[in-house]
Amino acid sequence: MKKPGNKILRIRGYALAMIFIGMGTMYLGVFFREYPIVFSIFLLIGMLPIILSFVIYFWVGMISTRAITVQCPNCERHTKILGHVDFCQHCKEPLTIDKELEGEDFSLDYNVDHRREKAIEELNTKKEK
Repeated sequence: MKKPGNKILRIRGYALAMIFIGMGTMYLGVFFREYPIVFSIFLLIGMLPIILSFVIYFWVGMISTRAITVQCPNCERHTKILGHVDFCQHCKEPLTIDKELEGEDFSLDYNVDHRREKAIEELNTKKEK
């Protein structure tokens, strides 16, 4: 099974796909050149995903400035982590910034506060036994 990539790269991938969807929709409008109203509708509908992708790129850029930069122990390159657990941008190695979660099974659920706290409590009870 293919490992998912870093969150920042996945969000950028969705934004890029939206650009292509918008361009494809606008291109479909070319087939309706004889009907200016339909042509305009396709152009306007195609502009919506392109504008939304611009907003997503801007949002990811703002998030990327606040992301924590760590060095991957596997490839020894620097990567940005969003949340408490994420994948390396380069080698897709699972990474965490929580000392309690190091060496445990990787789950993106650890980025949700109540799930992470529950997992840490379960780990602590296992260590005590």
